[in-house]
Amino acid sequence: MNKGTGALFVVKSAESEAGVQALRNEAEIRQSLNSPNIGRNGEKTVNIFMEYMAGGSLLDVAEKFGGTLDAGVIRLYTKEILHGNGILHCDLKCNNVLLGSHGDVKLPDLGCARRVNDLKNNGNLKQSWQSIGGTQLWMAPEVLRNEGLDFATDIWSLGCMVIEMATGRPPWGDKISNAAATLLKIACSNEKPHFPTQFFKKVLDFLAKCLERKPEKRWSAEELLNHTFISGNAKKNSTEE
Repeated sequence: MNKGTGALFVVKSAESEAGVQALRNEAEIRQSLNSPNIGRNGEKTVNIFMEYMAGGSLLDVAEKFGGTLDAGVIRLYTKEILHGNGILHCDLKCNNVLLGSHGDVKLPDLGCARRVNDLKNNGNLKQSWQSIGGTQLWMAPEVLRNEGLDFATDIWSLGCMVIEMATGRPPWGDKISNAAATLLKIACSNEKPHFPTQFFKKVLDFLAKCLERKPEKRWSAEELLNHTFISGNAKKNSTEE
């Protein structure tokens, strides 16, 4: 609690070597975004002070409201996430998106994040998924094949998140019997995660634009913001559009 104002906030701290490394990366990203809420206690501890988000993660919210979210709500949250700032998040999933009490969403975990321009300038655009972190079932095929990072990789993960919000299950959740086989399927097959059939054509078309296996054919965030699913109204169980 801020005793001067009574406002609540959250502190992220780390002391393990891996944790400190992730928080240092996040601190550098946040400083580049002009965030003042970063403290350092010597070389071994990093603290990040963040706004308290009363709603919890989108995964928590979905569970509280029956396990899945309405298409109109998914549209609102997806639109918020699409307003990027030059950051490649690298770990988009419902558990990494927090909801405020007024419907605002924030990405609190930037431990895996990268700036695409920094990667290009340093010649490190091609990195293995082991080195960048992230969660495998949400990863784009080219990341699992170690072919590099770009904004298109986050677009694939965003599509997986929409499926997660709509179904209450992880992407590929209907096909996970063997973890290694599933990762091979994501990386090398022509398959896509199962689309939620209860939504109408605009939602399914939006997912198709996100989950194009060839990254150069995926729509950009700017294009997706103009997609009729995001710019218009979406209704669940509608067959009119």
